[in-house]
Amino acid sequence: MPEKRLIKSNELTTSFDNAPVRRAWDAEKEQWFFAIIDVVEVLSESSNPSGYIKDMRRRDKELSKGWGQIATPLTIKTRGGKQKVNCANVEGILRIIQSIPSKKAEPFKIWLAKVGYERLQETIDPELAVNRARGNWQHAGRSEKWIEQRMRGQETRNKLTDYWQENGVQKGLEYAQLTDIIHQEWSGLTTKQHKRVKNLKGQNLRDNMTEAELIFTALAELSTNQIAKSDEAKGFTQNAKSAQKGGRIAGNARQALEEQTKTKVVSSQNFLPPKRKIKKLRS
Repeated sequence: MPEKRLIKSNELTTSFDNAPVRRAWDAEKEQWFFAIIDVVEVLSESSNPSGYIKDMRRRDKELSKGWGQIATPLTIKTRGGKQKVNCANVEGILRIIQSIPSKKAEPFKIWLAKVGYERLQETIDPELAVNRARGNWQHAGRSEKWIEQRMRGQETRNKLTDYWQENGVQKGLEYAQLTDIIHQEWSGLTTKQHKRVKNLKGQNLRDNMTEAELIFTALAELSTNQIAKSDEAKGFTQNAKSAQKGGRIAGNARQALEEQTKTKVVSSQNFLPPKRKIKKLRS
């Protein structure tokens, strides 16, 4: 197994409730992993978080049973230097939070229940998901023009994935591979490379695209969908050829535009919030 790429020291700490929480970035999975002991210390307010974790696992048999899938030992900085520390991704941390009966954990439990309810309602009425997304983007300060382009692009994307689903492409890895083929053909970059250009660490790439990037992404996926239908593409291999053709159409259009305007379409611009100062770890 390849060694996980860890973030530089100045990116190793984030804050929760204004308290430091160490983390490590898994470049392969594109996920943050957080130090479990830090999260437990913040939420439980225990002076002995290691002992609290042992007691928590003793109380919650299901948590203990699945601990091997939740906790991943990663090498991160500690007060004693670099050490192996049990970490968990966001899903694992949320599961741990469910086992911490403290006032600080209650807002997370309420949030989890709320999200679960929203997802249930959205399966009944998909328009709720659309309205929620629009509200989130408005709250984040996106322009109405950007929001319209983002939503139209998502509709184009959904039509393409519907075709894939109906024609033998497997969700998950194959969807991601086809998406990467399309993206590289139109932009000249893989999705991971594009994220690095924008300095994203797990955030959604499309939510951080400019209007131009959204338009060319939509053109590439629209072209791929129409070509796949014309070619009657079945399975991954045939759809990969359609993805190359569709992405290339948008790529040629991008190059033509760049030649005329002398301006690159792919941009380092993102919509990340400004970094907040956090407390230093206790020495």
